[in-house]
Amino acid sequence: MNAIQNQTAPRREGMLDRPLWAAVVGLMGIGAAFIFSATGNNEIARHAAWFDFTAVRQSLAYAFGIGIVVAMCFVDYSRLARWSLPAYWASIALLVCVYLFGVERLGAKRWIDLGPIQFQPSEFAKLAFLFALANFLSRPVGELASRALFVKALGMALLPFALILKQPDLGSALVFLPMALVMMLVAGVPRRLLLRFLAAAGILVSLVLVDVLFAPPSWRFVRLEEYQRHRLLVYFGLDFAPAGASDNERIAARAEQEKKSYNVKQALISVGSGGLVGKGWRQGTQGALGYLPRAVAHNDFIFSVIAEETGFFGSIFVLSLYAVVLFSGIKIADQARDRLGRILAAGVVTLLFTHVFVNIGMNIRLMPVTGIPLPLLSAGGTSVVCSLVAIGILQNIHQNRRHY
Repeated sequence: MNAIQNQTAPRREGMLDRPLWAAVVGLMGIGAAFIFSATGNNEIARHAAWFDFTAVRQSLAYAFGIGIVVAMCFVDYSRLARWSLPAYWASIALLVCVYLFGVERLGAKRWIDLGPIQFQPSEFAKLAFLFALANFLSRPVGELASRALFVKALGMALLPFALILKQPDLGSALVFLPMALVMMLVAGVPRRLLLRFLAAAGILVSLVLVDVLFAPPSWRFVRLEEYQRHRLLVYFGLDFAPAGASDNERIAARAEQEKKSYNVKQALISVGSGGLVGKGWRQGTQGALGYLPRAVAHNDFIFSVIAEETGFFGSIFVLSLYAVVLFSGIKIADQARDRLGRILAAGVVTLLFTHVFVNIGMNIRLMPVTGIPLPLLSAGGTSVVCSLVAIGILQNIHQNRRHY
């Protein structure tokens, strides 16, 4: 009897997934080092206090996030999931509070000011949504064939999607849809429902792009922020000048296009100028001379800083660390003791992969610029803490995996 119990009982060895955490520690070390490289010269020049350095604040965020992960590992993820619905609605309330009390930066309201720190509710909403949807989908597979249940699951994703899109924060909003679709696929939602949704979404996105990019201003049905439309025009290489524009209007439009595409061009130059081995730590000229704007070099375009200073080999090393994290997550999903753990791990992997793919893609112009952070590397306390908590979820599922 004891032998049977030992074979079927959940495995609670409290052991770390060593490859996962080796990669995480490596990414944190790289993040702190290259954030200092991107910001240190400017902060030293203005005689900032050491505790006000961006790299120091990033390191404190790492420590705080690790502390939360350690605490999480003492509580089984199935018990945490019981609080998923209140956490989900709390995250929706916080997203609403952004409109009421949010701090505006560069035309967007995405942060709540808490005095010494600023909190970005959209990052917390991603984690709350992960738990809420995983808990919702952890039911008998037969029930998942219901269209009503599919619509409810989709609605759980579209509510935070709409609230975050309104901030506006297109990058963070778009993350919810791949998370929802992958989690539903892993849970066992019929593929025909997912394919129909993808087809409808593809048609809708195509119509929106045609409307935004080619329709005259008076005919446009979709009203994007002007900077969002400009980003799409830059990505597709389209002229800013409308049809029938005068010569003066075309000159003004060309100047505006040069201004709006500046960051992307400088990011590409940074990546390309690194060569095979890079220019060396803190020896990059793009960031030091301000060609890669200092306001974005340490967050949205941190990968360009790393590529310039470490070259092709350094970039491949960073991608390899992310690959270890992602494949560790897939392995953890496969070894999960129950459907909740499997769905939850799949959601975390999708969340991290989407961030990595979109951020690095926009650094090398495979994706339009959306302002989405690179997990553990981009500067930003909320993003760092939530990325570590997401990885902590994987660790929690790993230490409670089924016994082989």
